[in-house]
Amino acid sequence: EGAYRVNREKAMEIANKIEVTRLINIAEIETDISNMKVVIKPSLKSMERKNIEMDDLLKALKKLNKVEIKKGKNEIEIFPEKENGNYRELRRLSEEVKNIKIKGIDGIKRAIIRKEGDEHVIYTEGSNFEKVLEIEGVDKTRTVTNDIHAIYQVLGIEAARNAIINEAYSTLQEQGLNVDIRHIMLVADLMTANGSIRPIGRQGVSGEKGSVIARAAFEITVDHLLSAARKGEVDELKGVAENVIVGQPIKLGTGSVELAINIKKFSKKVKK
Repeated sequence: EGAYRVNREKAMEIANKIEVTRLINIAEIETDISNMKVVIKPSLKSMERKNIEMDDLLKALKKLNKVEIKKGKNEIEIFPEKENGNYRELRRLSEEVKNIKIKGIDGIKRAIIRKEGDEHVIYTEGSNFEKVLEIEGVDKTRTVTNDIHAIYQVLGIEAARNAIINEAYSTLQEQGLNVDIRHIMLVADLMTANGSIRPIGRQGVSGEKGSVIARAAFEITVDHLLSAARKGEVDELKGVAENVIVGQPIKLGTGSVELAINIKKFSKKVKK
C-alpha cells in the first residue's frame, strides 16, 4: 500500500522481510575438523541484497547453545564447548548453523515481485497469513492466501467460505470447465455450516452421512460395511445414492408420489 505499491525498492524491502533467509543463503559455511570449529564466511553482496547487517548475523548466532563465537575480519568462527568437542557434535553444530534463521517469516520459502499495471505485487511460496498482515506496507484489504485454515483462524468462517468458493471456481475456470457458481456455493456452505471447516472426504462430510451404503460407496467400502454390521446399523434408504445403488426409485420429485391409476377404468370414463 502507499509508496510500497509503486516503488520497486520499497516492495523489495517488504519481500526481504517476508521471505525466510537462513545463514546458508548468505554465507559460505565450512567445517574445520582439525581445529574443531565451524567457519562462516559471509557474502557481502548477498547480505546487501537482503538488507542484512553483520550485527544481524551475530544476533542470530547468539541463539546457539554451548558454543563460543569469535568474530574475525571477514569471517566468524564457532567452537563447541570443550566437553562437547567431538566429531559428531561438530557435524550437528554445522547443520544447525546452516539452518539458522536470520530474518523473515516462518513458512514462507520464497517471495517474488511482479509488476501488474502500475503497481508491484508480491507472490510467495508458502504462507503465514497472520504474520504477513502485521508487516508495514502490506495492503491488508487485498492480501489473499490459498490457505483456507489460515483465513479461518484470522478472519473467521465467512471469509473461509468465500475463499473456498473463489479457489474452487478459479481452479475449474483454469481447466476450461464452466460450472455454475451456485453448485460450488452449496459445497462451501456444507463444508462450513457448523462454524468450522470440514473436508468433503471420509474424515468429514461424506463420513458423517447417516446411510451405510452411501458411506460405503465413497471410500473404504469393506470397512464401512463391517463397522455397520458390528453396530447393527439399519439403512432406511432415504437418500439418492443408496437408492440408485439398490436399483429402486428415488424418493424425490416424481418418485416421492405413491399414486396408482387404473388405466382401463380411466379410459372407459373418458370414452363415456
